[in-house]
Amino acid sequence: MKVQSPQDLGILIREERKKQGWTQAELADRVGVRPLWISAFERGKTTAQIGLVFRTIKALSMNISVDKAERPGGTGTVIDLDALIQTMQRVPPQSSSRREDP
Repeated sequence: MKVQSPQDLGILIREERKKQGWTQAELADRVGVRPLWISAFERGKTTAQIGLVFRTIKALSMNISVDKAERPGGTGTVIDLDALIQTMQRVPPQSSSRREDP
């Protein structure tokens, strides 16, 4: 699926969550946020914190890559966001008692 908007990403996350058989509450627990945050993210919330977005993607064991638009006469390049997610894994997640609000 080509993701071009926050709504597209939210749909992709919802589909993957459902494919894994998780409720919004179960995913929220794995990410360390409230279920309301997951709900807003799945609806395409445009102000979602990028760190929480990456934690959600990681919790679902998803990989992402970004294709840079091709320029006339040139070739496109791929930016490896998986490496960025690996870097974020070194940052300890917040405790489940402190939750992020949407």
